[in-house]
Amino acid sequence: MDLQPLAAGLAIGLGAIGPGLGIGIAVSKAMEAIGRNPDATGEIRSAMILGAALAEAVAIYALLIAIILVFIKAA
Repeated sequence: MDLQPLAAGLAIGLGAIGPGLGIGIAVSKAMEAIGRNPDATGEIRSAMILGAALAEAVAIYALLIAIILVFIKAA
């Protein structure tokens, strides 16, 4: 039985949960901070975008693993 598609699906599915939650929480907290201190919007936005990019890198790694699992041949 070929389990590579299942493994690939689990890799990207589970690998996207953490970054999705992390980015959602980061944006939520950034919007709260901007609401409290509108003068710091530029600094908050820059830090939020940097953090979101770093969190998204984890999802990209999971995608790469899923692609590798799809294309490797079973031993």
